[in-house]
Amino acid sequence: MDPDNPTCPAKPNWSDYKTMVLTPFKRSGETVLLAEGRVDSELPARLEKVLTDNPSISEIWIRSPGGDARAGNAAGLLIRKFSKERQMITRIPSGWTCFSACNFVFMGGRARTIDPGGHFMVHMFTMTGDKDAIQSSVALGTESTTELISDVEREAALMATEDNDLLIRLDVSRDLLSDIMYRQKAVATDSDRSTRRCLTQKEALKYNVVNVDD
Repeated sequence: MDPDNPTCPAKPNWSDYKTMVLTPFKRSGETVLLAEGRVDSELPARLEKVLTDNPSISEIWIRSPGGDARAGNAAGLLIRKFSKERQMITRIPSGWTCFSACNFVFMGGRARTIDPGGHFMVHMFTMTGDKDAIQSSVALGTESTTELISDVEREAALMATEDNDLLIRLDVSRDLLSDIMYRQKAVATDSDRSTRRCLTQKEALKYNVVNVDD
């Protein structure tokens, strides 16, 4: 496990594809869609085409290091839309990790499951991770720093509102945000490097992240 984030694996298996690769394949007579790699801005369009062209897809197996937050939200809503027309499960297979923007893609499934050994990894979204940008702003003086803080606060409020709205639409408990996600530190410090948290199976069921317990 990761010594800085002890609930999570040291080397998450979330794929190194620069954009998410969508691959339908047959398994025991069922069509499964592999969704692997970074959540990029064009993912929703590609995902809609794949789901439209492959109406027999019954499961989506997903692993991702995250990426574009709003694209992840849109992809999750697309999966939920298609799930109204067919029974479709989203799954994090054993050994795979779904992190950050991937969380909301996964939660788009009307039925959701995490295999033993799969990891639903969360963090606190941030606009302050770029220390160089912060230091440059401070160097420019009070007015520039105040402007940066204002931008951060505005974007954080917008994202929090969007996340809350999305969880309601996806039937996931909003307590996931207040109890888990928003309690993680946005930036690691010298005294505490922890910035990530992997849900236990019990927590995933409690917050309705998972609603199918295989």
